[in-house]
Amino acid sequence: MSAKIERALISVSDKSGLVEFGQYLADRGVAILSTGGSAKALADAGVPVTEVSDHTGFPEMMDGRVKTLHPTIHGGLLAVRDNPDHQASMQEHDIGAIDLLVVNLYPFEETVAKGAGFDTCIENIDIGGPAMIRSAAKNHRDVTVVVNVEDYVRVIAEMDENDGGTTPEFRRRMAATAYARTGAYDAAISQWFAKQIDDPFSHHVAVGGMLKQHLRYGENPHQHAAFYVTGDLRPGVATAAQLQGKELSFNNLNDTDSAFELVAEFTDTPACAIIKHANPCGVAMGATLLEAYEQAFRCDSVSAFGGIVALNRTLNGASAEKITEIFTEVIIAPDADEDARAILARKQNLRLLLTDGIPDATAPGMTVRTLSGGLLLQGRDNAITDDELKVVTKRQPTEQEMADLLFAFTVCKHVKSNAIVYARNGATVGIGAGQMSRIDSSRIAATKAGESGKAAGKAQSPAIGSVVASDAFFPFADGLLAAADAGATAVIQPGGSMRDDEIIAAADEKGLAMVMTGMRHFRH
Repeated sequence: MSAKIERALISVSDKSGLVEFGQYLADRGVAILSTGGSAKALADAGVPVTEVSDHTGFPEMMDGRVKTLHPTIHGGLLAVRDNPDHQASMQEHDIGAIDLLVVNLYPFEETVAKGAGFDTCIENIDIGGPAMIRSAAKNHRDVTVVVNVEDYVRVIAEMDENDGGTTPEFRRRMAATAYARTGAYDAAISQWFAKQIDDPFSHHVAVGGMLKQHLRYGENPHQHAAFYVTGDLRPGVATAAQLQGKELSFNNLNDTDSAFELVAEFTDTPACAIIKHANPCGVAMGATLLEAYEQAFRCDSVSAFGGIVALNRTLNGASAEKITEIFTEVIIAPDADEDARAILARKQNLRLLLTDGIPDATAPGMTVRTLSGGLLLQGRDNAITDDELKVVTKRQPTEQEMADLLFAFTVCKHVKSNAIVYARNGATVGIGAGQMSRIDSSRIAATKAGESGKAAGKAQSPAIGSVVASDAFFPFADGLLAAADAGATAVIQPGGSMRDDEIIAAADEKGLAMVMTGMRHFRH
């Protein structure tokens, strides 16, 4: 049965649609209680409203920290209407029932995102709002609770259909939404606080987010999926504006995030990463964005078809023209000039995402992965290896080899393990990913390099004269020897194998230069 709404309490930070909603309630004969700025906005618009302080007989105090934390308010929200004892308490203490609670919380997440100081963030932690939301949601058998501006239209439709009331099913759905909101709000606060005290792994952890998009399906059509954004406003798919193209899929989002995080590693020069199934099929730096794309594409032109292209500079017309020569699912870049936008507009299905910035690859942060019945949290792989390098072979790498080694090892961070990356002149020429055996990854990368050479009409594989990076140590010399046989002249790897001496000796025998980093980059 529906529960008629006769009194509402409105206390909102986001006042979008407030006056219109308040006027609707007033026209329905609903008595409105409100606080501070919400009450003023309603009164100024001519909507009849009673200040909460007048209703409770107790003034706001402590700069507004204490205003709704009062038995008259929480009694009105929590009282079970058909419970005689509750009704007796309401009558004895002159507590009026509150049938509708409309609250959206202090903008804590937005305040943090703006880079506000510690004290300002603390003052934007809402206390009375979450307390009222929990009270109303707990008593959803009798009370309707609204926490999202977008839900005003749903309440209006519900009341219109039910003679000014709401159904139990509707109230239950709104209560579930309310608890999800307070949970996400508390998660944002706890995560921010953990950063302030440098304690990311406390006894309890809260993870929350806000729905950005319902997805058609997950990795496969039989899986349900949705996209949520967190309070970590790191430039990328979560903050990007989609200018054109079809709706992004689960796999599009995952691959696009992988691509943009990879290209963000390179800040000093134009760079491009092309991703397919969350692995790079080509990465390159260049004097221009067009050159970077062409070099990345050349690494594996077959796999690039239907891939994700990430750029670390403003997309220009020449680059856009080249990228659209083949089918591309998504382009993500900090921005795009007018020529590029006009060219891409001809490809209506191509998604263009603009982020207005590049994420800081060195910034701290957390990644979360679900397990059956649990979560795995870890810090982002933001380490830089320059200071840990140690040449362990008789031959020192040349200046160009060292530059290519560092480039290849950086790319390795973003390739699924076991990862092998061949690179030359600031571009990948062969990538082996996700194999159970490192020797298999090495052979696949060499094969890919040979195939790309043939496709480009070259007489020999571009792996000849390249360098090779491994995300973890070579357990045996066979992976190293496979790289040497493919034509690599220098190797970078973490080291740490029981057979390091044997592997160093094999490198010396082949005339390779080898650098050990002391740091691995598994990506599972």
